[in-house]
Amino acid sequence: MPDYMFLLESRLSPEQRAAMMRVQELSAALGFNVYLTGGTVRDLVTGASLRDLDFSVEGNPSKIARELEKGGAKILSEDEKLRQVEILFAGDCDGSISAARDDHYVRPGTRPEIRWSTIMEDLRRRDFSLNAIAISLNPASRGLLLDPTNGLSDIERAEVRALTIHSFTNQPVRLLRVLRFAARMGFKIEARTQEWFDLAIERELQHTIAPEDAGGELRAVAREERPAVVLKAWEEHDLLEAVHPGLAKRHPDYDAIARLMKVREDLFTAGVRPKLATPMMLAILGRLKVREQSNVLSKAGFRAAEADAILSFEKEVLADQKELIGRKLNAPVDAYKFVEKLPVERLAYLLAESRNSAALSKIRAYLHKWRPIRSALPIVGNELEALGYARGPKFDAIVERHGGNGDLGHPFRLDSGLLLSPREKGICQVNSK
Repeated sequence: MPDYMFLLESRLSPEQRAAMMRVQELSAALGFNVYLTGGTVRDLVTGASLRDLDFSVEGNPSKIARELEKGGAKILSEDEKLRQVEILFAGDCDGSISAARDDHYVRPGTRPEIRWSTIMEDLRRRDFSLNAIAISLNPASRGLLLDPTNGLSDIERAEVRALTIHSFTNQPVRLLRVLRFAARMGFKIEARTQEWFDLAIERELQHTIAPEDAGGELRAVAREERPAVVLKAWEEHDLLEAVHPGLAKRHPDYDAIARLMKVREDLFTAGVRPKLATPMMLAILGRLKVREQSNVLSKAGFRAAEADAILSFEKEVLADQKELIGRKLNAPVDAYKFVEKLPVERLAYLLAESRNSAALSKIRAYLHKWRPIRSALPIVGNELEALGYARGPKFDAIVERHGGNGDLGHPFRLDSGLLLSPREKGICQVNSK
C-alpha cells in the first residue's frame, strides 16, 4: 500500500505543508476529525499539480477559519448553509474547509435536505468516484486512505464514473462538470455514466442548470491548466449555452487563451508559478463586448467586486505598462524594483497581449536576467565573508549595490574576488575590525 502521507508531504509546497499542519492542529484542539478530500487527493493520486487544499471536518469549519484568520489567512467566501469556507491560507495557498454532510433527496431533482454526517457518508454523496476519496489527518489514523466508492480503480482505468443514476437529475450542473474532468484528465466517461448523461441531455436537463452553478464551472475553467480543451468539449455537446447564450454564439477567444497558455509555460520555465484566473477569464470572454462580459459575470453569480476586478483588469495593466516604459524607469534597477512589485498575473497578461517592445523587453529582462542575478545576492555576501569581511549595515548596502548596479548584469566575481571599489573595500575592512 502506498505511503500517502509521505507522497503528500513530498508533493506539497512549504506553504501548503504549513497550512495543512495548522488545520490539523486546530482540528485536534477543537475535537474535530479532519480529512484531506476531493480534488487534492485526486490530484495527488494522478500525479497532477496540487493547486489547492480541500479539507473536510466532522464539525463546524467556521471555528477553524476564524482561528486561521488570526494567523494571516483570508476568508474569500463563506456559505453558512453548507458550512463551506473558501480560504486563502497564509503563504498565498488556496483551499477550502467544509463540514462533512449528507444530501438527502426526497425525490430525484428536488432540493436536498442537508444533514451533518460522518466522512464516509460525505464521500458517498459526492458527484463522481474520483472525487470521493479522502486521507485521514487525525492522530490515530493519519495517512489512512478512505475510498468507499472504489474511486482508485476508476482512476486506474482512466474513467469518470457517476455515483448514482440520479446524479445528473439531482444536480444538472454535473453535465458540465463530468466533461470538464474527462477533458482535463484525458479520461473517458464510464459506460453507464455515459448512458445517464445521454438520457439527461435527451430530457434537456441542461436547460435547468442554475446560472450560479454554471458560473461556478466557468470559474473552475478559468483556473484549469488546459481551459480550451474543456470549453471545446462543452461546445461539442452544445452545453456552452448553459453557461451563457452570448458566449455560445460568439465563442471563447481560443487565440487569446492559447497565448496565455504559452506565457504560462514560459513563466514556469523561469521559475514562476502564476495564478491566471483573472486574465484567463478575460481571454475566455474576449470576443464579447464589455457590456456583454459584464452581463455574463453578473448572471454567473460573480459578486460586484469580483466582476469589477475582471472588467477593470486590462485598464490597470495598461497603466502599469505606461509607467514601465516611462522615463522614471529608464534605469534597469528602477525597472526591476517596479516589475518585482507587480502581480504575476499582470506580467502574464502583458507578455500575452502587449505589442510594446520596450515594456516586453524589460519584463523579459526581469524574468531571465535580473531576477536570477538578484537571487544570487546571498552568494555575494558569502564571498565577502570568505574574504574576511564582517556583516553590517554598510556590508549589506554593498551587497545590494552589486546586485542592482548598472544593467543588473554586472559581474559578481573576477577569479576568486568580488569587484569592489577601493572605497567599498575600506568600508568592509572597517566592518571587519
